[in-house]
Amino acid sequence: MTTAKSRASSKYLANTHTGLPIPHGPAFDTPEEERRYRKQRLAAALRLFGKYGFDEGISGHVSVRDPENFDHFWANPFGVSFNQVKVGDLVCVDADGKVVHGDHAINPSAFVIHSKIHELRPDVTAAAHAHTEHSRALGALGQLLEPLDQESAAFYDDQVLYEDYEGPSITIEQGTDIANKLGDKRAILLRYHGLITVGNSLEEAMHRFFTFDGCSRVQLLAASAGTPRVMSREQALAAKDGFGDSQLASFSFQLRYDEITFEQPDLLEE
Repeated sequence: MTTAKSRASSKYLANTHTGLPIPHGPAFDTPEEERRYRKQRLAAALRLFGKYGFDEGISGHVSVRDPENFDHFWANPFGVSFNQVKVGDLVCVDADGKVVHGDHAINPSAFVIHSKIHELRPDVTAAAHAHTEHSRALGALGQLLEPLDQESAAFYDDQVLYEDYEGPSITIEQGTDIANKLGDKRAILLRYHGLITVGNSLEEAMHRFFTFDGCSRVQLLAASAGTPRVMSREQALAAKDGFGDSQLASFSFQLRYDEITFEQPDLLEE
């Protein structure tokens, strides 16, 4: 009988947790190198939001922690379309919300939400938030993802529904409450206010966002056609062990990064 261990040691597979030939992330010699790397992927993430229709006027933001100043984070500039953001447009803000790098303002909601997540979750490098149609529909139903397939099982016991709403998130108190309710989870679905995902890397946070939104669509479609059959707890945990893997999530985003930088190379302009 072939075991998981023997499969992982096969010449065709790498000895990773998932048994897939996933390369390790890059190593950096200086904070400047890592900062540039993160900013390039942030700009690509924003272009991908635009490409996949996650824009909704001024709403939506993605942040990545600065690799040197841990209480600073980079984010998209206020009032610039996802479809037009370049590396040179990105802004960096400090813990007080002051723009310390960049020529644009930052969305107040972006600051109050992302600053508190980065403050209260030191393990989080990046956070993604947008008002997508599928996440808004699922939130309106007051539902979280059910383990209907391998992808949705990645969020099994790792998501939370936020039901409080006092208008747009423009106060520190609201941002603190959202971050507290997120806790140690990877995703928080805001009833009436879209979706937030987080990750140990920008790549992971973004892959989680795309996956959650796609799974929301699957769940809505399945429910409209009949009564979906969910996985058992054992099945869901087994699927989560693979599809919830951080290394797999990060590498999965790399494919989207390669795609968008090939299609829209101007996004890398500094």
